[in-house]
Amino acid sequence: MQIVTLSVFRFEGFSHRAWAFGQMAAARRPLARLPGLDFFKLFGTGSDDGFNPTPNLGVYAILGAWRSAAAAEEAHAHAPVLDRYRAHAAEHLTLRLRATRCWGEWSGGAPFDVSDRDAEPEPVAILTRASVKPRHALAFWRRVPGIRDSLSTGALSGGVRPLFQIGMGERPWINQVTFSVWRDYAHAKAFAYGDGPHRAAIRQVRARDWFNEELYARFEVLSAEGHWNGRSPLADRAHSGDRPR
Repeated sequence: MQIVTLSVFRFEGFSHRAWAFGQMAAARRPLARLPGLDFFKLFGTGSDDGFNPTPNLGVYAILGAWRSAAAAEEAHAHAPVLDRYRAHAAEHLTLRLRATRCWGEWSGGAPFDVSDRDAEPEPVAILTRASVKPRHALAFWRRVPGIRDSLSTGALSGGVRPLFQIGMGERPWINQVTFSVWRDYAHAKAFAYGDGPHRAAIRQVRARDWFNEELYARFEVLSAEGHWNGRSPLADRAHSGDRPR
């Protein structure tokens, strides 16, 4: 059974941030050599949880699709390249996932194996990936602040906010990924398709053909290791309906 992992790292101080920036190139070869890692991507992020085009040089992420749970566990426990990331990071979080729905392509292929589970899992993670046509990049980014605001307030999902959210990029401003974890799919769906900024952006994407390539994936969240902003996102499940103070 394929396991997908998303590891997010926060770096503090010039030397650690410079090291992390260099790993966007240097880490590719050691990651490619890890046994059982069939697909991986390295990401930078923007400001404001990644939903701002201004680069955040302190936060980076690694997405991996592993042939088995054993391969994922072995690498995260012993692989030197991942050990180095954790040693330099001030904070890190790794989510282990299993794909339950997926459509579209990423770099011309389908990286995620969908499980045969019928019921919607709780909590649920949503990943969207888009390769934005350069001529539409400005219009795309103009839509992002409204989407982030509706995420942060829970305005479209009954006051329920994501347990975790981040925007990432393979290439700045063009190859974009959003990832969020929700208490359940009903609230994620209300945000995505309710009458608000996200639904309006989808209409523009379809009407004006903004993307060269896109992918949507839904995941069961199996576990979380580490912390983000001082806490585990899964520990907040019971309180995810609280409005921000």
